Amino acid sequence: MSNPYQHAHEEGDYIDSYYSRTLNVAKEFPELTDEITTPVCIIGGGMAGVATAQGLVERGIKPVLIEANRIAWGASGRNGSFCSAGFSLGVDSIVKKVGKEHARELCKLTTEGLTLIKKRIGARSELRAETDGLLNISWFDERAAVEKNIEQMNDIMGVDYQFWSRDQIKELYHSERYYDGYLKPDGIQVHSLNYTCHAAKQAEDAGARIFEKSVALKIRKHGDGWKVITTKGSVIADQVVMCCSAYIGNLNFKLSSATLPVATYILLTEPLGERLKTAVEGPYGASDNRFSSNYYRILPDRRLFWGGRVSMFNPSGEKLKKIMMDDLLVVYPQLEGIKADVAWGGLMGYPVHKMPQIGQLEPGFWYNQGFGGSGMTSTVAGGEVVSAAIANADERYKLFEPYGLNYAGKPFGPIVAQTAYWLFQLQDAYKAWRLNK
Repeated sequence: MSNPYQHAHEEGDYIDSYYSRTLNVAKEFPELTDEITTPVCIIGGGMAGVATAQGLVERGIKPVLIEANRIAWGASGRNGSFCSAGFSLGVDSIVKKVGKEHARELCKLTTEGLTLIKKRIGARSELRAETDGLLNISWFDERAAVEKNIEQMNDIMGVDYQFWSRDQIKELYHSERYYDGYLKPDGIQVHSLNYTCHAAKQAEDAGARIFEKSVALKIRKHGDGWKVITTKGSVIADQVVMCCSAYIGNLNFKLSSATLPVATYILLTEPLGERLKTAVEGPYGASDNRFSSNYYRILPDRRLFWGGRVSMFNPSGEKLKKIMMDDLLVVYPQLEGIKADVAWGGLMGYPVHKMPQIGQLEPGFWYNQGFGGSGMTSTVAGGEVVSAAIANADERYKLFEPYGLNYAGKPFGPIVAQTAYWLFQLQDAYKAWRLNK
């Protein structure tokens, strides 16, 4: 029997990662080589673009989607795989910005997104882990703050997150770094690349036309609609939806300037067998509450899938393996000596306000971007609100108006963001020293 972790990929295909090595719902879509017309042209074949296509076909509109590389080639097919309600921005900050009722409506979109993801997955076991539940663990000795946060999330988000004491956590996650936390019982671990490729196939089966390796070069007005010019073809559309995020390049200056391309990284260890029990025994995906957090889960063959960090730099290969392994050993020093199999990174589109950016630049020119840190449920929710707006004149997309296209500081934004990241790390370290000493 062949080893699923030993699979070569052609240059220009998916990067080497756990996801590409275990991809089993792959379908190559054609390159666009002529001029076609459509009611809606979606630019970007990540999770946001695919979710928008699904939402449209489910509402009776058959769009065209064009992707510069492969479906989910970017962050959508390389990410941490945790799927639960909420945004990158904390509930308390959302409430302070827009008030409780508005916050409830925003969070409701993500709980609906989680339900929709589960529905679209159905019984396909290759798309998700067997055990539901995600555990968020505090790096700091502040039980009252954890309990207060749980109470607020349950109230505003309409969820049932459950407090776990430090003793409960240590029974399954054997780290001296951990304190109290909470379980998200409805959270799931998703194979993000398989899921997005599966979703694209669902959209195509329902009538969407999807093209890969078709780079959008220019968008210009065409009568009452738009013309999107690609490397070898073009699309004439009544409406356009931009879902490019970190990979937008120079296609639209205003949208490009509103997000920073921020890298995050994941390590895959060798199979650890029984030794893994000295560190991790819980079946739940786990993460901590630092700004520079780690997130991880056990794979069926007893490998540890370990993610974390946010950076403007781009380490790779053995250097990235060492960086990520050092992070892992801070939490679980008892695993000293284990080996890394592969490590990889991916770019997220990260808005300065940590909320998705959804709306119109002008009538018929939509944007659906900036999901970095907010996860799959918010991304699918974005596809839903944009497709509902186009198909049914639904105005829920206006819930995101308070979180606009704030200038992200390019070309100096990455330098500022990296400096801020280091400061947040120092704040995490100081807080841990002050509370845990």
